[in-house]
Amino acid sequence: AGISRSTLSLLERGEVVTIATLIQVLRVLDQLQVMDAFEVKHTISPLALAKAEMKARKRAGKSKSDDKEKSDW
Repeated sequence: AGISRSTLSLLERGEVVTIATLIQVLRVLDQLQVMDAFEVKHTISPLALAKAEMKARKRAGKSKSDDKEKSDW
């Protein structure tokens, strides 16, 4: 992998190494799929979703309560 023995020893013991070193070792071992576990997925928070829905335009229409209440007119 092109790294020193001491760096490999650090990696084996679970010590701190750079991400570049980890990727080099994973590439040599043909195990780069391990990095897929660290994929960042963008999601919207429930609060942000609620705020966005409040800002969205709503169509005016007949409410269901209007059906139940009949006018004498």
